[in-house]
Formats: sequence, C-alpha cells, structure tokens
Amino acid sequence: MAGHSQFKNIMHRKGAQDAQRARLFTKLAREITVSAKCGLPTPDSNPRLRAAIAAAKAQSMPKDNIERAIKRALPGGDDTNYVEVRYEGRGPGGVALIVEGLTDNRNRTASEVRSTFNKLGGQMGETNSVAFNFERIGLIQYPPTAADADAMFEAALDAGAADVVSSEDGHDVITGPDDLHTVKDVLEKAFGEPAVARLDWKPTTTVDLDEETAAAVMRLVDALDDSDDVQRVSGNYEISDEVAARLGL
Repeated sequence: MAGHSQFKNIMHRKGAQDAQRARLFTKLAREITVSAKCGLPTPDSNPRLRAAIAAAKAQSMPKDNIERAIKRALPGGDDTNYVEVRYEGRGPGGVALIVEGLTDNRNRTASEVRSTFNKLGGQMGETNSVAFNFERIGLIQYPPTAADADAMFEAALDAGAADVVSSEDGHDVITGPDDLHTVKDVLEKAFGEPAVARLDWKPTTTVDLDEETAAAVMRLVDALDDSDDVQRVSGNYEISDEVAARLGL
C-alpha cells in the first residue's frame, strides 16, 4: 500500500461517517467551483472542470450538489476567492508529506496544518523541503471493469501516456504533467469518464513502515485530511499488506 491521497478513514458510527462524507463533498465542491472560475464554467470547454466533475461523480456526489458548485463560480454566485496552497513536512519515521489545499485564508490554513503536524509527531518544513522526494505526474484512474490490462496499456501508450499500472483494484495511467488532459480525452472516448484525472505526486524514494509507525503516520494523514481546506495529502510511505490488514486500512 503506497502513500497516496487519503480521503477515507475507517469509522463505525453513522454520525462520524456522515460527517466524513460531508467533508468529502465540501472538498469536491470547492474544486469544482475553483475549476469553473479558472476557465469557462462548461465541462466541454474546461478540462480541469471536467475532471473535477468526474471525481465528484465517482464519489456519488449528487447532481444537485455539482450544479450548485458550478453556479457559485458564475457572476453573482459565491465571491469567495480560494487560492491553491501547498505545505510540506515530515511525519513519524521521517516520512515526507505534501499537503495541497484550497483556502480563502492562507494564515488560518497554514496555522492549522502546522499545529496538526506538531501535535501528531511531525514537523512542517519550508516549501521544497521534501518535494525532491517526489515526481510531479498526471494520474488517470479507471476501475478494473473499464478494460482489460492489455487494452488499457495499448490505448494509454498510443495516447501518449508514460506508463500504466494495472491490478485487481483498477488501472493507474501515468502521464507527464502537460500531457494529462490530452491523454484523458483520448481514453475517455474509448473507455468513458475516468474515476480520477489530476496532477499528483509520485514518490521517487519510499519509506517502509512498521505497524507502530504506520499507525502514527495514518493518524497524522487523517487529521490533515479532516480540514476542509486540505484537498489531498501525498506521502512517500509504503505499508505492507500484512501491516495494513492489522491496522484495518
């Protein structure tokens, strides 16, 4: 189990699950609104918006929520000015973490992220303090039912992708950052909308975690994700299947 964006945590009470789902929808809606403001508010003319809507649909976000998020970007809608932010730091075991967010108050978000790092065994660093452990990539994900591994591999490479990793969980298509939307558009015609299409961080070096350290890292990652301002957390950790099973991941 490689370090990656963590939208979910195992929760047993319905109230906690509902709150988690509400936070997820808030993050997705914010990305849709910002994407619509960055270009035309129509998916056909705005690749980033199209990808944001696809991600929302993949999480079963209601159509009304998606439409409201787009309307907030229109004149007379929500005039909140969200900006993209990025924070970097170290977690337990020396794990490198990159925290990406959308916020209307940089000072508030920076303070919250720094406090979370400090409380849970980490330390926030300066910009580019850990980014050298990662490669910036485009990531397109399809469920396993979209195509078999050979068909996805051939179509993706013909479209200009750099690599394809297929497993029982689905297909991860890796592209250069500038090739993301070009490759996505080609694959979309062949296999339909992907579950995910975004820029991401791929670790170039990873840290294998034992059970105790993995539990501490996941507590930090989940706490960072609890902030509405945080869109995703990327890490360079590796958790074995055995450790993940014992932790219920």
